[in-house]
Amino acid sequence: MSSDPWGRVDETGTVYVRTADGEQVVGSWQAGSPEEALAYFERKYEGLVVEIGLLEKRVQTTDLSAKDAQAAIDHIREQVDAHHAVGDLQALRERLDKLVATVESRREERRQQRAKQSDQARHAKEDLVTEAEQLAQSDQWRAAGERLRALVDTWKGLPRLDRKSDDELWHRFSHARSAFSKRRKAHFAQLDAQREEARRIKERLVSEAEALSGSTDWGPTAARYRELMADWKAAGRAQREHEDDLWNRFRGAQDVFFAARSSVFAERDAEQTENLKLKEELAEEAEKLLPIGDLKAARAAFRSINERWEAIGHVPRDARPKVEGRMHAVERAIQESEETEWRRTNPEARARAAGLTGQLQGAVDKLKTQIEQARAQGNSAKADKLERELEGRQALLDQALKGLHEFGG
Repeated sequence: MSSDPWGRVDETGTVYVRTADGEQVVGSWQAGSPEEALAYFERKYEGLVVEIGLLEKRVQTTDLSAKDAQAAIDHIREQVDAHHAVGDLQALRERLDKLVATVESRREERRQQRAKQSDQARHAKEDLVTEAEQLAQSDQWRAAGERLRALVDTWKGLPRLDRKSDDELWHRFSHARSAFSKRRKAHFAQLDAQREEARRIKERLVSEAEALSGSTDWGPTAARYRELMADWKAAGRAQREHEDDLWNRFRGAQDVFFAARSSVFAERDAEQTENLKLKEELAEEAEKLLPIGDLKAARAAFRSINERWEAIGHVPRDARPKVEGRMHAVERAIQESEETEWRRTNPEARARAAGLTGQLQGAVDKLKTQIEQARAQGNSAKADKLERELEGRQALLDQALKGLHEFGG
């Protein structure tokens, strides 16, 4: 018979293990000595110890599922409960019980983690739905479309929720995308219609612009080109494949017209600059007639100058008032001289002036006599009144004498 603290072998070769509930039969050993029997079943015990140790390590350091861990624990516990090993089986049970508690703790941690992740995923998906519904009303077609595509990628990267919640949120998300796509499609359909109308309008404008490109009616045609340009801008843009071609034709027609006009205007400006030089020379020649001495000679000379003036064409618009003003000044001086000469040589006007002067002289002399009489009589008030009247008549007489002098009287 052989024994150790945890087991023994009796005379029949039966092996026992000691437990808290008493000895339990481990097995029968007939092939060798009792010591070999105990050693064999002790090795089996050590095997269970190693197996439990490995399982503890897997539970602590890997993501072994609680289900698989529990199955492994149950498998080892069956071996322990079968009493097919010699050793402290109760210690093994306690380690297995502790491992069960650890697995349950890990199970609860993972449940809480999954609940937290699910809650985070729910909030994330709700945020995606809210943003998608806001984007569905946007008119920023490119940016909003790109953002919605990015939201889909984000959605795919999030874990699924419970089926009901996930389906409800996805329905809202999908509806928002569909609403945006529908609005964008309608917008671009309308835009295509507008661009087609713009193309038709611009083709008409191009046709008219090309028809006008050879016109030499410079002012009205330039004004019409300005109107065509305003109509062009108001028409909006045509399709991209038409817009550039239409614009090149429209602009090209304008360039032909304005280049021709510029050429003509440049030639005209050169001619008008030369005309201004000639008229300035004539104005200087006319100014040499002043002051007027011999009216007849001055009049003849001015007539000759003016005939040459009229034969010269237009001058630049901004220089016209000054050079024409110089000629008008000489012309006015000749006219004033003619009026003075006419008054001087007109017999009827001279007679009228002489008659008026005589009348005024008589009135002045009469007033002077009346004033002397009033002073002699001591009537100062009457004398003062007559003197005021005399002042007025004397002023008229002085003016009449001056006019008579102009007639040479």
